[in-house]
Amino acid sequence: MIDRIALKFFAAPLNAAARVLGRAGVAANQVTWAGLVIGLGVIPLLAQRHYGLAAALIVLNRVLDGLDGALARQTRVTERGSFLDITSDFIFYSAVPFGFALADPPANALPAAALIYAFIGTGTSFLAFAAIFARRGALNPAYPRKSLYYSGGITEGAETIAVFLACCMLPGWFPPIAWGFAALCWLTTAIRIGIGWKTLKG
Repeated sequence: MIDRIALKFFAAPLNAAARVLGRAGVAANQVTWAGLVIGLGVIPLLAQRHYGLAAALIVLNRVLDGLDGALARQTRVTERGSFLDITSDFIFYSAVPFGFALADPPANALPAAALIYAFIGTGTSFLAFAAIFARRGALNPAYPRKSLYYSGGITEGAETIAVFLACCMLPGWFPPIAWGFAALCWLTTAIRIGIGWKTLKG
C-alpha cells in the first residue's frame, strides 16, 4: 500500500550506492545472492531469540533488495535477475515467521503457520498477475520501473517489513500480530482475485 512512497523516498540513496558498486564491478545478481544469504540468517537468530540482531538482518536484506534493482537498472536488467530477485523475496518473507515458530513453538507455531499460509495467497495472486500480464507486455503504471507487472495491495513489501520489525521489538506479541497480518494478507488476496476475475474476463 505504501511501497510507491517508500520507493521514491529511498531511490536517491540506493541509486548513489548502486553507482559506487557498479564502478567497483559488482553485479546485481551478486547483491541479490548476498541479500538472500543474509536474510536466511534470521532463522537461527530468531530461533535463539536474538531479536535485535534478527531485526538488523531484516533491514540489511531489504536494503540489498532495493540495491540490486537499482544496480540492474544502471547496468542491465535481465530475466535471470528478475527471477532470482522475486524468488529470493518470497523465500525470505517465509523465513521470518518460521524463525519465530522455532523461537517458541507452543506460542508461535500456529500463528506462524497461518501467516506463511497467508503468504501463499498473496504470493500466488501476485505471481499469477505478473505471469499473465507479462504475456500482454504490460507493466503497472504505478510501478513503472519494476521488471514485471507489480500488483499492489494492502500488504505489500513495506507493510510486511514493518510487521517483521514490530515482532522483533515486541516478540511476545508475535501471535496477535501474525494473526492480524495474516487476515490482511487474505484481504489483499481476495481483492486481487476480484480484480483479476474482472480484468481477465474473456
